[in-house]
Amino acid sequence: MFTGIVQALGRIVALEPVAGDLRIEIDTGDLILDDVKLGDSIAVNGVCLTVIALTAGRFSADVSTETLSCTTLSALACGARVNLEKALRLADRLGGHLVSGHVDGVGEVVAIAPDARSLRWEFALPAPLARYVAAKGSIAVDGVSLTVNSVAGRRFSVNLIPHTLQHTIFGDLVVGSSVNIEVDLMARYAERLFAGEKTAASD
Repeated sequence: MFTGIVQALGRIVALEPVAGDLRIEIDTGDLILDDVKLGDSIAVNGVCLTVIALTAGRFSADVSTETLSCTTLSALACGARVNLEKALRLADRLGGHLVSGHVDGVGEVVAIAPDARSLRWEFALPAPLARYVAAKGSIAVDGVSLTVNSVAGRRFSVNLIPHTLQHTIFGDLVVGSSVNIEVDLMARYAERLFAGEKTAASD
């Protein structure tokens, strides 16, 4: 599990196709790896990946064909910056919201507009995900925990403050950029519970 609070910006230093999958190597920048071991999880642009190799300031991970098909990781190039977050420990502060690192779909940046000292960003969601997004609810975009300002159809908007723009890859994105979307876990659980109640009532 993760919190959606980006801990560092990394950079892709190697991409190696391996039997149809992809192995990536990431320079972790300011992310301290002293407490990371093989098999641990690190979120890369919101995608939970397993550490398979560690060197000074770098780690490698394998990305399956399934993950490549339903996230933006397939479009990464060497030199690209990525959001990084180590897995949540039980004693850590939950500064954002509970994020699983299991991307639900790929969205698109459709508008960016100034709003005082922040920027208002609008995203388009895959239609099946729209029902999970609510105004003032939480959503993870490229692994960043954000509060939803408004929802209209399959579009939603958020405000990004200067700190977020400076410390995440949002500063690299433009209108038309693709982003990883993970909806709030609570919304999915609520739907499942409600579906169970309807099934029980019909039995």
